[in-house]
Amino acid sequence: MTLLILMPSYVLKLGGSLIETSRDLMRVLISLANEEDYSFLVVPGGGPFADLIREINAKRGLGDEAAHWMAVLAMEQYAFFLADGNGASLSSEVRIPEKREVNVLLPYRALTEDDFCPEHSWDYTSDSIALLVAARLGLPLIKATDVDGVLIDGTVAEELFARQLLGRESCIDQGTIKLLLGDLSGLRMWVLNGTDPISFAIALRCRKGGTFINGQKLSPSY
Repeated sequence: MTLLILMPSYVLKLGGSLIETSRDLMRVLISLANEEDYSFLVVPGGGPFADLIREINAKRGLGDEAAHWMAVLAMEQYAFFLADGNGASLSSEVRIPEKREVNVLLPYRALTEDDFCPEHSWDYTSDSIALLVAARLGLPLIKATDVDGVLIDGTVAEELFARQLLGRESCIDQGTIKLLLGDLSGLRMWVLNGTDPISFAIALRCRKGGTFINGQKLSPSY
């Protein structure tokens, strides 16, 4: 009797802080999909494209609505960068990827069709959008970023509750924390360093490293 092991699908928030290594990371995701049957829906961060919006906002001032949609458009620019020349597909639809698929979400197109973001402010950035996408699809969420995890008292925490980050500056936006304490309190997210794509793949296979952030209703190590 052959035991069939199904590799999981993930929503992967790929932060703009990884722009220098992001294409290498995308190639690793493609390899994981083709060779090990993983699948990914990549939600792009804003990166330097969103930083420009913040700069304009600081100098000229923008209303919340304008700033929100300009920032979502910045995410969409990064999406085209991430999918360029590596076999990933661009998708304007929030859907579970097929086996061996790597899709990159076009968030502006998706959100203008169905705006599921609860608030238009700088609290709810690409992290929050990725969590909402994962919740809608019922998939686990990974945030790939340029740090080893969430620091608590100078040490990377292996696992913590979202309430420990409420009102506290970290690599996670406050909108995500509020969602994990409220409507999405039954979810969790995994913060994982993506600066070394090979190490990222090893951590993914072993489910070790980084920080797991649990919503209000979850117990650690569930």
